[in-house]
Amino acid sequence: MRDIKINDEITLGDNKFLMIAGPCSVESEEQIISVAMDLRKIGVNVLRGGAFKPRTCPDSFQGLGEEGLKLLSKAKEVTGMAIITEVMDGDELPLVEKYADIIQIGSRNSQNFSLLKKISKQNKPMLLKRGFGNTVDELIGAAKYLSMNGNKNVIFSERGIRTFEHSTRFTLDISAIPVLHERTDYPVIIDPSHAAGLNRYVEPLALGGTASGADGLIIEVHPDPPSALSDSAQQLTVPQFKDLYLKVQKINNIFGKTMV
Repeated sequence: MRDIKINDEITLGDNKFLMIAGPCSVESEEQIISVAMDLRKIGVNVLRGGAFKPRTCPDSFQGLGEEGLKLLSKAKEVTGMAIITEVMDGDELPLVEKYADIIQIGSRNSQNFSLLKKISKQNKPMLLKRGFGNTVDELIGAAKYLSMNGNKNVIFSERGIRTFEHSTRFTLDISAIPVLHERTDYPVIIDPSHAAGLNRYVEPLALGGTASGADGLIIEVHPDPPSALSDSAQQLTVPQFKDLYLKVQKINNIFGKTMV
């Protein structure tokens, strides 16, 4: 597997497992810094948080924009954590690039080829989420757009696909993990939060993905999920996440992987 250098301290590669956690959206300075400090104490080195939010309904919370990025930067200063956040269009790219250590391409933009071409010109690591209607072939094709200008620092994220089944928000395709490992040299991270849609299902999906050979997890964690301004039903509390983290650590010990 290709080594992905995130910053001077974090490298994702063979026998490494990357844990990313944080709230769906950056809502306030108190919220993002408090949860970042809690996560850092547990052992998480990469903080997620949305500043620009692609919401299905325009009436929903759309994120704090640049103010959200500045708050992520403050959390980074306080904790030393690396930052991953989503870019939604080309106009936002220079701003997101300024603050983020990893640039996230969300599922809705996974086949926005114009945007992918623009992102390909920068040199930071890129987390590419699988579109909920995309095949593995289409996901690999999107990665080729991202790497077309020489930046091979691509990380795949399997976050569930839309099927006939409605018992969960999406159907987590853990079979994509070995297939992507066989066909590419990029790491594969599982997003159990968006696949589950409900926080009580996040842990079993996370453990299943880890045991299936995933190279990391990206999980939504909020200090008070019921009050969250977006995706409140699927976010874990800090204690719930800590319990999951310890279980994931035990699985990785079996495989001889170090959590980074």
